[in-house]
Amino acid sequence: MLEGTSDPAFARLGEEFERNFTDRKEVGACLCVTVDGRTVVDLWGGIADKYSGRPWERDTLVLLWSCTKGAVALCAHVLHAKGRLDYDQPVSHYWPEFAQAGKGTIPVRWILNHQAGLPGIRTRLKPGELYDWSRITELLAAQEPYWQPGTRQGYHAQTFGHLIGEVIQRISGQGLGDFFRTEIALPLELDLYLGLPSQFEDRVAPIIRADPTPRGEALPISERVAAQDPDSIPAQAFLNSGRRTGARDYDSPEAHQAVLPSGGAIGNARGLARMYMPLALGGAATGVHLADPSTIAEMSAVSSATAIDATLLIPTRFSLGYWKRVDNHAGRPGQQDSVLIPESAFGHPGMGGSIGFADPEARLSFGYVMNKQGRGVGLNDRAHSLIETTYQCLGGRAV
Repeated sequence: MLEGTSDPAFARLGEEFERNFTDRKEVGACLCVTVDGRTVVDLWGGIADKYSGRPWERDTLVLLWSCTKGAVALCAHVLHAKGRLDYDQPVSHYWPEFAQAGKGTIPVRWILNHQAGLPGIRTRLKPGELYDWSRITELLAAQEPYWQPGTRQGYHAQTFGHLIGEVIQRISGQGLGDFFRTEIALPLELDLYLGLPSQFEDRVAPIIRADPTPRGEALPISERVAAQDPDSIPAQAFLNSGRRTGARDYDSPEAHQAVLPSGGAIGNARGLARMYMPLALGGAATGVHLADPSTIAEMSAVSSATAIDATLLIPTRFSLGYWKRVDNHAGRPGQQDSVLIPESAFGHPGMGGSIGFADPEARLSFGYVMNKQGRGVGLNDRAHSLIETTYQCLGGRAV
């Protein structure tokens, strides 16, 4: 069923990946792991398109959802490593219009660690407005924060990418997609795109939404609150998306080819693992230098943590732009509200259970993406089983 290559020391990981298909309802997926800059696992399998039966191939691509945020955050860190972005400078230093509504002193750091107080947009977005970069950034610049910035933490699910992306654009003078391509994707030879070239559209696997929540099992609390209160932070963060009408807007060529910086990147596990590889090796790999050790330390250290995230309404922990380990599985079956990576690791999950991360202590990078989504806020048993087995193959390191 599976194709690709695997180092003999990671044979158990290949077996666990296959069990995702036989036992955990995987449809199509790919997995890539590097250690010390060497690819030890590069596997794929299953069905890319359940409607046509098209198989998952080596070069199949898929929507990465919020794994996108890891790529966008890396753009900011590349500028920091070059001395062009200071995490503690006010956002308005780079983006003067952002100073409106009392936001003149919010530092860049609070955007990266989700403390800026702008997790949603209060203005009701019209269908398709998500595709208008200037409209979204103008609204965010004019908006008053939901809370006193720096005093609370709330996942900026739909706004993170535009907020830090506009800072990146103001500093670099390039569009965000162009900056990512020239500074990161091309040097590292990544099959990962912030704005998919149209000639690659036929390689994209359509998304299969998660199975309905079983009778008797509670929805995530953020979903319940969003459904009950349209003025709540969860509702405005998740439901006021500005996507085009139609449930499958995310599968459209327009969505794939646009730069949707919080959840619209297109790529695969190999692209994610290669993107995180330099970050696992002190900032450089394959002759490409992205960051220095001090920048890696900022990327990997916990910058904000809370028992009740204002958006997700569960505990979360973030470094500057990335998720850190968070273990919430005791409250829900299946570990769906957790991101169980080692404490030394940092990365970003995507809706449905995909993830990419770096672990500098283990000198490891990891990518896993799929088309059939799982339920919950964080990772599910498919990703967690792969991560746990990866570290077992490394000699029983704790996850």
